[in-house]
Amino acid sequence: MSKPRMAVIAILIVILIIGGGALLWKNGWSPTAEPAAEPIVEPAETPLPIPEDTEAEAPSDTPKSLEDLLKEYGDMPLIDAHNHDADGSKIIQDKIEMWTRMGVDSVVLFGAVSEPRAVHSDEMSWQAYRQNPERIIPFFSGFNLHEPSSLDVVKENLEKGFFGLGEIVAASTYSPVLSNVPWKAEDPMDGYLPQIYELCAQYQAPLLLHIDPPNGIAIKKLEEAAEAYPDTVFIFAHANAYNSPENIRQLLSKHPNIYADFFAGFTALNPESANTLEDFVPVMREFPDRFVLSTDSGFGLESEEKAIEAMYRLIDALNDRELAEKIAYDNMDALIRNQPATASQQEAIRKYGEETGKAYDLTKLTKREANLILIEKELANEG
Repeated sequence: MSKPRMAVIAILIVILIIGGGALLWKNGWSPTAEPAAEPIVEPAETPLPIPEDTEAEAPSDTPKSLEDLLKEYGDMPLIDAHNHDADGSKIIQDKIEMWTRMGVDSVVLFGAVSEPRAVHSDEMSWQAYRQNPERIIPFFSGFNLHEPSSLDVVKENLEKGFFGLGEIVAASTYSPVLSNVPWKAEDPMDGYLPQIYELCAQYQAPLLLHIDPPNGIAIKKLEEAAEAYPDTVFIFAHANAYNSPENIRQLLSKHPNIYADFFAGFTALNPESANTLEDFVPVMREFPDRFVLSTDSGFGLESEEKAIEAMYRLIDALNDRELAEKIAYDNMDALIRNQPATASQQEAIRKYGEETGKAYDLTKLTKREANLILIEKELANEG
């Protein structure tokens, strides 16, 4: 290549370099500048990433606190359908303060079960009722079902104003407390229980029956009793304890006069429970009118308060306020509210009306209404 041509090429290269540099400088480039970042284009629907340490926004499996449950359900009426706290007026007063704090409106109250000291517990239950008629629902169990005198005790107490029998040990093999009580039955058709069932039907008073184990001959005899006495209401005490939802479903499906007392604390808190509260929800939905809730005074648990908390957890698990109100209150209340005034109550009120000049319509008077009138009379006489 000739020197003149090489000179021309060199000149052209210099011109291109100078021209290109000028163009880059014009567009903001300098030898010391950082390379320009490429534009970031994010999809329109892409959410911003959540920092790993942002705990407040992360999902939580923490169960609701008792405070949260009371805020959500504390206004819902609640009956404890199985309670052994009839041990004395001071204890009852302390319990009432606790029940008020925990949102429990009424309590089916008794004490000892199917043994001689239950006679005294029955008296304590009645006295607690006289002092707190809007809170207490008195039941009794102080009679020897192997003696004919038990029929007299049952009739006398129902005439007086007790609302039901229980807890009665209709069968017990494994209970560390009740398997050896002297007045227990071998099965739900033992002793004078059949005649007692007839009396309960006459007075429309339910029976709360302890039966363990919840299978075998004891349950067969319960079914026999339910079929033989269709007008008697049988409440299967703590029916969920050591029992499956399917067993309860089968029992309720065959016998419309059997109710299930659900001890939520056992299922929620007892390590020997094989089920969760949620496991029983389907059968409760299937039989909404045949379940009642109870604490069993927190038997086997840390406290009665924990048993009440478990009742609220069951209510929460139902996720249906109408159904929850039935199970928590309406079903048990209906068994009490619908009982008619007894002949003894009507006669006592008739005489009281003559003494005071007050007129009472005895034709439609309920046992609850009659009790309130007679308690008023007794308190007036004492004053």
